[in-house]
Amino acid sequence: MIKRLAFLVLLAFAGTVLLRTFVIEGIYVASASMEPTLHVGTNFFLEKLTLRFSKPRRGDIVVFVSPVNPGKDLIKRVIAVGGDKIEIKDKEVFLNGTKLDEPYIKHTRSNEILQGDNIEPLDVPRDSVFVMGDNRDESGDSRDWKNKDTGQHIYFVTCDSIKGRIILLY
Repeated sequence: MIKRLAFLVLLAFAGTVLLRTFVIEGIYVASASMEPTLHVGTNFFLEKLTLRFSKPRRGDIVVFVSPVNPGKDLIKRVIAVGGDKIEIKDKEVFLNGTKLDEPYIKHTRSNEILQGDNIEPLDVPRDSVFVMGDNRDESGDSRDWKNKDTGQHIYFVTCDSIKGRIILLY
């Protein structure tokens, strides 16, 4: 009887670890960079399976390893994918020459021009994405990341650093 119980507990534990590692995981939102879409202090699910078989799509909200702080995970929206051309003019985002309609964004300092509010056209490399927070004036993202050692701009997140996409349940 005790062996059977120990086996069932071990099986449940192993199943949980596998599920969390490869399929789905709970995520806590710790910063305001994705408001108003994701509020600080809320919990969501990170779905990991889909991106094992397909690439991220424009509009996906993804969790990835920070390109400037490798020990930290970030949550941002995919704005452009490999092969796209991205440009930003006075806070307006243009994708492949067309202005994006972004009803989900928020500007807290709309009268200020901040770093990243104007970016010359960039070609997104294959197997990379350009990401931005929905709370544009308060988000550190593809517009303003720099390598600490070289000062070189880091515009793109590689697809292999993406852990999964957020599942919105509303």
